[in-house]
Amino acid sequence: MKTPDINAVIAQFDALPYEEKEVAAEIIRKAYAEAAREMLASRAKQAVRDLKAGKVKRGGVKELRKDLEG
Repeated sequence: MKTPDINAVIAQFDALPYEEKEVAAEIIRKAYAEAAREMLASRAKQAVRDLKAGKVKRGGVKELRKDLEG
């Protein structure tokens, strides 16, 4: 299935009556929020994997400053 480009999506949106634009905008806002949640969950899972694999350091501000100076 071919994905429409952003210009085609905008043109189709512009052609909608006002009431349908409201509905479409709400659907898009909800879809965007869900995509953001999924991205955050994915990043959190990767952070846990990195922590378990020893790829990250733990500590506070003092340790961070020490690492940045060294």
